[in-house]
Amino acid sequence: MGYKTIKKPNNITFTERRSEFIAYLCPVHTNDDAIGFINEIKSLHRKATHNVYAYILRDNNITRYSDDGEPQGTAGVPVLDILQKHGLTDICCVVTRYFGGILLGGGGLVRAYSTSAKLAVENADIMDMQECYRISFSMDYNLYSKVAYFLPQYEVKELSSKFEDNISMELLVKEKFTEDFRKKLIDVSNGKIDICISDKLFEDFS
Repeated sequence: MGYKTIKKPNNITFTERRSEFIAYLCPVHTNDDAIGFINEIKSLHRKATHNVYAYILRDNNITRYSDDGEPQGTAGVPVLDILQKHGLTDICCVVTRYFGGILLGGGGLVRAYSTSAKLAVENADIMDMQECYRISFSMDYNLYSKVAYFLPQYEVKELSSKFEDNISMELLVKEKFTEDFRKKLIDVSNGKIDICISDKLFEDFS
């Protein structure tokens, strides 16, 4: 089963009625990773009015958030909601707020924190992580056209191909296609093909 996360940290700045909101996103894998990132942003913005956060982890199915002094339900929950609506996990979002002197009210805060998180997500490189296998094989040149013809049917991701005395290819194949793909290679080659299949792993298919 796959999941979505982000490739690398990013941030955006959003202003609402003079209050400045800075939304930070970071890929994380453990609770310690998330806490470390949150503390890093807090240290960076010691004079900020609030450092609101939310994070979601595959590890132990952890989901946590904090309003950091904003009225209950107006900050951390909206940020978490955005992450969940985009189907993201192994991710932490911290939204720093510098108060601009104008009260936003409950609804205004919800909209501002939601918008900040949404803009950060839209600015991120989303990865579609799928359970898959790395499959490598070598074949004679007379098999290449047959193999190239059926590759698109299996939604493979090509890692490398070398054209030397024979043709060597290394592909990522989603778990659900792996066994059929292996059988297809054996079938078109009449069993005259060396196939090496890795242990199962997660890789980006975006």
